[in-house]
Amino acid sequence: MSEDRKLCGLLNEMRLDGSLCDAVLRVDEVDFKVHKNILSAYSPYFRALFTRWSNLDQSVYNINGVSPEIMDLIIHYMYTQDIQVTTDEVETLLATANYLLIQDLVMSCCEFIQEHLNPDNCLRIWQYADTHSCYELRDQAYMYTLHHFEDVVFSQSGKFLELTVEQLSDILEKDELNIKEEKTAFQAVFLWIRYDPSVRTQHIVNLLPKVRLALVTQEYFLENIKKNPVVSSVCECQPIIAHAMKAMYVSNTRHSHLFTRPRLPYSILFAIGFSEESSKNIVETYDSRLDSWMCISSREEQVRIYHGTLYFDGLVYVIGGSDLVEYFNTMCTFDPLDGMWNEAAPMHSRRGYVSVTVLDGFIYAMGGFDGTVSLNTAECYQPSTNQWSLIPSMHEQRSDASAATLNGKIYICGGFSENKHHFTAECFDPYSNQWTLIEPMHMPRSGLGVIALNNQLFAIGGFGGFSWMQSIEAFNPRTNSWRFLSPMLNPRSNFGIEVMDGHLYVIGGCNNKGTTSRCEYYDVYKDEWFHVQNLNISRSAVSCCVVSGLPNVTDYTTERDGLL
Repeated sequence: MSEDRKLCGLLNEMRLDGSLCDAVLRVDEVDFKVHKNILSAYSPYFRALFTRWSNLDQSVYNINGVSPEIMDLIIHYMYTQDIQVTTDEVETLLATANYLLIQDLVMSCCEFIQEHLNPDNCLRIWQYADTHSCYELRDQAYMYTLHHFEDVVFSQSGKFLELTVEQLSDILEKDELNIKEEKTAFQAVFLWIRYDPSVRTQHIVNLLPKVRLALVTQEYFLENIKKNPVVSSVCECQPIIAHAMKAMYVSNTRHSHLFTRPRLPYSILFAIGFSEESSKNIVETYDSRLDSWMCISSREEQVRIYHGTLYFDGLVYVIGGSDLVEYFNTMCTFDPLDGMWNEAAPMHSRRGYVSVTVLDGFIYAMGGFDGTVSLNTAECYQPSTNQWSLIPSMHEQRSDASAATLNGKIYICGGFSENKHHFTAECFDPYSNQWTLIEPMHMPRSGLGVIALNNQLFAIGGFGGFSWMQSIEAFNPRTNSWRFLSPMLNPRSNFGIEVMDGHLYVIGGCNNKGTTSRCEYYDVYKDEWFHVQNLNISRSAVSCCVVSGLPNVTDYTTERDGLL
């Protein structure tokens, strides 16, 4: 225990015992014995109360407007720097701490609230924080509202319906508004108006232009917006509809136009890997709103392929890999907020063709090739200590396998060892610290992609020894069984794979024709694959991760202003 904690504990014991206390705070007939010096050190309010607003020999002070429960938490905090608060109490505690000028406690409350933002409370917190001049918390709650708008609109709290027209207008006009389809913005406007139509119908003229009308489908526009009773009944809306139709049908309208400007994506797909075309490590980012890729950086100091990539707690981790001569045990991190790369602790083993995933705050690296043999060993990394630890070895040696986390377990499938492409798959339970073989796949696969989505495990593509595959199998852990789904549009192995916005993306890779830049996504509900924009550069052995909610998302997306 540190000396500061010892001192805090001793002072609190003296308070609880009444030792050397020289003041009593009386709150609704509940008395709290305190030391004036302790409270004065933490609160300018109490310092003024004890020295300027009362006689120096006064010992009992009536405190109004505070409940005994909240005062108990505040006094405990000032003595111990420890706060134990619930979501029900924290807003009252914040308001009281603000009133009593206990700035450290205000910050602690704001941090607690930020960690507990949800669609039911974010609008209330946004307005509350603005009223109490907690501007950082206000901005956090506002951005949460933008990023989770669809859930906020239909939340049980009903706070969305209480927004003023100015507040709703401000939300709708933001590029950061995260909606899968632009029609959601119009539906939100209509829902808000319907809550009080006699007063709010007039505001359709102000709100309708905030909807990017040319981004909705023509069918929805004609049937649900142009013919909407509220829209058609307000004559001032007709020029808005006419301008929107012109923007929709005239192909050279610029994206900077009010109705056609694409919103910013909430999530960005990062593709990281070596390109033979440039002989460099290239990072490309995918903007799903524009269906476009952008090159953001090159790492020239070390070529790295057949590596693992994942995103955790604010950092992109690039793990293991090879430069086709040497195999690496190194790991580096990329901070998307400042664009800086840094080295982290190396693994115990060299691992090219490594499989990686995250579970319960730990990063796992499994199998791979060390330059001599395929490995069955595995290890986990704790970011808080920057240390790797060995975990039990797998049943199979697996190079060029793939892994994912599902329902608290790690699953690894396929791979290669000693001229053998594996059908087998196994899972690791961190609680029992054991690997268990599961039902094997229908087909042997190395260089495959494994990902979890909708409580299923997907094993996709790969190389089976004779040909590149486009087939896809899904594993149900409840039945311990695999089933085939619709195949990819393109056969491939050693590609990037990620889930973003509920869709399963596969990026680049190689096939019998060589390295490919082709990309596609899978809609799990339709059981159908769709093309997306090709990478700027053909790449095999590319690895991907998804980063969501970046405040500097514009650093990784195509500029909206002036786009054709």
